[in-house]
Amino acid sequence: MTKAHKNIIDRLLAFDAQREPERLALKYQAMRADPFAFLRGTCRLFYSGLPKGKLLTQAPHIWLCGDLHLENFGSYKGDNGLVYFDVNDFDDAVLGPVSWDVLRFVTSLLTACEARQIARPRALTLSHAVLNVYTNTLIDGKARWLERETANGAFKALLDQARARKRAHWLDSRTVLNGERRKLRLDARRAIAASAAQRAKVRTLLAQFAEKQSQPRFYRVIDVARRITGMGSLGVERYVILVEGKGSPDENHLLDLKQAVTPAAASLVKWKQPKWKAEAARVVSAQRRILAVEKAHLHELKSGEYSYVLADLQPSEDRLSLKALTDHDNQLEATVATLARVVAWGHLRGSGHEGAASAQELADFWSKAGRRRKLLQMASECAAEVRVQWEAYCEEFDRRSKPAAEAKAPSRRRARSAISSS
Repeated sequence: MTKAHKNIIDRLLAFDAQREPERLALKYQAMRADPFAFLRGTCRLFYSGLPKGKLLTQAPHIWLCGDLHLENFGSYKGDNGLVYFDVNDFDDAVLGPVSWDVLRFVTSLLTACEARQIARPRALTLSHAVLNVYTNTLIDGKARWLERETANGAFKALLDQARARKRAHWLDSRTVLNGERRKLRLDARRAIAASAAQRAKVRTLLAQFAEKQSQPRFYRVIDVARRITGMGSLGVERYVILVEGKGSPDENHLLDLKQAVTPAAASLVKWKQPKWKAEAARVVSAQRRILAVEKAHLHELKSGEYSYVLADLQPSEDRLSLKALTDHDNQLEATVATLARVVAWGHLRGSGHEGAASAQELADFWSKAGRRRKLLQMASECAAEVRVQWEAYCEEFDRRSKPAAEAKAPSRRRARSAISSS
């Protein structure tokens, strides 16, 4: 372990200082699994160690996802009631160099291939193909979207699953029904109890929001719980909310309320950004620019100094998982090519807005093969660094998880419980 990799958990704890220890413990335990899980949970660490080079500083600026990796895609219900597949996480969205998104995406592909024991030569071939498909899609210039009728493989399975889901069955899987009244199911896997203060806070926030809506009764809160999902955002204030919807019990609705925090790359952003009223406004605005169709019930809410993103609850099973991505090995090339097109379509939709480069500038930039080769080289270096960081993390995680380690540093017991309590 090099000096630069020592005390890596202290760096992560500093990044996560404001997070809730109970769910942060779940994140740190999950990051122990493999380098890909570690990459998912350490976006701030990734940006703090970006390689040097003009490719990452002088690329055209675009509206970025900010945390673009293979599991930040999924199906969702649009505000028109139809189901779509697209990028599904915009917590770290910023206006920044397009090469940042592409670098993190390709790094995640190389890291995922290692986690699934896909040979290095094939991983590099896949990554090279992804960059070419992405570039050709930009050159084509048409911002399309993935449709259920033309989707196949893992994408078709996700879209079919979301479309076929019946509201009553969906509610039954997440709630407990007692006569005509539902309560959220607390299973320690997807939801855990919220405190009385947290429930009161959410009720007040939704009531204030509902007053300004055309159908305020829809948002009447029935129950609130803390939500467990994802990786990078575990520990951030987040709730699943059961609301009246169109009527109890089987027309109730499930919503997701998530605190918006400073984006992972914030410390690197030295150029002008729009003047957001709050962090949630940034997250919501980026989604509206990048997605083909807006998510259902997408709104920004504010409570004092904090702001939150409200949206339709998106089940974790609607996300593209690494397992689903690689289960059909003979379709892997086609699958990652589709993801590359989805990324390019989002960048095209976000082009030309409030400081973002034009679609033509993006196409011209990536049409130079030397830049794509350099990006792949950088991604290879980043993936190697992720592996080294993960190994250092595992060593330190295991050491700190022992009872003796707690006894040596009682003043940090509460913070370290985020590592050992799970």
